[in-house]
Amino acid sequence: MPLLIDSFWRAMAYCARPRVLFLSLFPLLLLGAAALLLGCFYWDAAVAAVAVWINSSGLMGSFWSWLSAWGTGNLASMVAPLILLAVVMPVVVVLSLLVVATMVTPALIRLVAQRRFPELERKRGASFLRSMAWSVSSTALALLALFASMPLWLIPPLVLVLPPLIWGWLTYRVMAFDALAEHADREERMLILQRHRLPLLLIGLVSGYLGAAPAIVWASGVVFAAAFVVLIPVGIWIYTLVFAFSSLWFTHYCLAALKIIRGTGAPPRPGAAEIPVSIASQP
Repeated sequence: MPLLIDSFWRAMAYCARPRVLFLSLFPLLLLGAAALLLGCFYWDAAVAAVAVWINSSGLMGSFWSWLSAWGTGNLASMVAPLILLAVVMPVVVVLSLLVVATMVTPALIRLVAQRRFPELERKRGASFLRSMAWSVSSTALALLALFASMPLWLIPPLVLVLPPLIWGWLTYRVMAFDALAEHADREERMLILQRHRLPLLLIGLVSGYLGAAPAIVWASGVVFAAAFVVLIPVGIWIYTLVFAFSSLWFTHYCLAALKIIRGTGAPPRPGAAEIPVSIASQP
């Protein structure tokens, strides 16, 4: 627990650094430009297509027609943007995570390593290709779980639980692996991921709930359609900043845990005796 809290506050402090804020702009420029271009050319057509699908989908179309007959207006045109957002948002989240993991996380790991752990040996236990394969496979599993669980989102409590759990698991898998890829060998990485699984999952879960903030911003964009073009890049930037914070949190935690393991002189094998966790003394 002390290591968890210590790494949290360190990650918060690092997020205020100009270098970290500057790094978070790269995914924003890339994904923001892509989202705006696709939105300008395809948003209206996509909303219209979803509205047509709602009206022509048998029982659902009859239900909307019945509601319209009672003076509720064309509800299909009001619900269509929400359905489209529900489909687009997971894609944007995944792309944001992958872009941050590829473009931003290596720079953040170097920043933390240079300032706090300059003496920590780099054993390079995972190559770039292996890290990418791990990220892509974890993303595929998360997307499969996400789309499979979408019908359960209609149950009010579950919509507040399932998506953050899935995003938290994905963040844990990707960020923890990347944080250790440069400095830990395979045995050390396996030991840390096994011994500190619950704290790392908790970091991922908190990150998953923090990732719900852009969804609120985008939902406001549906209500205030005139501001939607502005709220798209704002939401993407919040996603990138949340993932940058998560990357810093995982990096501070994992590298401190790696330093503790090496400092004890214990053999890095899964199933070894538990090592007391203490806060690293570096500033």
